[in-house]
Amino acid sequence: MKPPNNFYRVFSPILFLLLIVTALFSIRYGAVSISLQEIVSSFQKFITSSDTMNLNERIFMDIRLPRALLCIFVGASLAVGGTLMQALFRNPIVEPGLIGTSSGAAFGAASYFVLGALLKFNTGEWTLPMAACMGAVLSTTLVFFLAQSKQHGKSSIVILLLTGIAINALFMSGVGFLSYIARDPQARSITFWGLGNLSGANWHSVSIVGFTTIICIAVATRFSKQLNALMLGEEEAQFLGVNIKRLKLIVLLVNVILISTATAFVGVISFVGLIIPHLLRVIKGSDNRFLILNSALLGAILLSIADLIARVLLRPAELPIGIITSVVGVPVFILLIRRNNYFF
Repeated sequence: MKPPNNFYRVFSPILFLLLIVTALFSIRYGAVSISLQEIVSSFQKFITSSDTMNLNERIFMDIRLPRALLCIFVGASLAVGGTLMQALFRNPIVEPGLIGTSSGAAFGAASYFVLGALLKFNTGEWTLPMAACMGAVLSTTLVFFLAQSKQHGKSSIVILLLTGIAINALFMSGVGFLSYIARDPQARSITFWGLGNLSGANWHSVSIVGFTTIICIAVATRFSKQLNALMLGEEEAQFLGVNIKRLKLIVLLVNVILISTATAFVGVISFVGLIIPHLLRVIKGSDNRFLILNSALLGAILLSIADLIARVLLRPAELPIGIITSVVGVPVFILLIRRNNYFF
């Protein structure tokens, strides 16, 4: 039974309220529980530039709050990236890193862990994000260049998809080689980074990821109608006045910025960009005007819940968030594809 139209109008506000509630739980609980009074007090002291914050107030303002905000922006980025890629490839099992972005970021990070000291590549706290971001941009540019050189009308999307799969395998083999030659501490760093971790969140990373997320979601929303037309097929979209080459370039660029920036600061987090669009399609089909904004909200909610579980489950120890998203994402994804009968 299809929900009434009024339901879709209140759906986004409901998700926004759920996001606020989830964020409040996320900033309150962890290895140290922070009361609402301490949260309010820390804001008051921050506004008045007071230096009398106690330990819990400093944990909230310097660690817990930036982590919660970074988690929201990363979840939104991954979910919107997945929505854009599934719309571009007209394939519901495409995930945002398929065109080499995630594997390139992993290769860049692994190169820094193993070869950073040898190459004397060190810019302080920005070194790892820069290396991961450069790897993501390199791999995606390579995919786009190779696919562009072989485009032939209808097969262009297929060629881009297959090229992405090949480049993903190439860069992951590079990560495997670097892991093989790495010393034990370096190999351990590569493994933990590849599982995703929000423990390095700070206000600098929040500002960068937040800025790119908001700008890219705004751009993606502007092109949602054209993506809806592309779902009919490339020729049909051209008849409707869509510039296919321009749309592909913009969507790929937005996806690269979203995924490379998010992955550079938190590592590889799987399944968020894959299952969020599926969950929303159960509610209102493949209308990208509905999917893009709500995937950002739902992705932020689910990643915040996963981060809370990762911090609370074995506290004071912390699980990599990628483990939580994979454990939850695999069964949910299998149920969704069985429910919707996706066979290719």
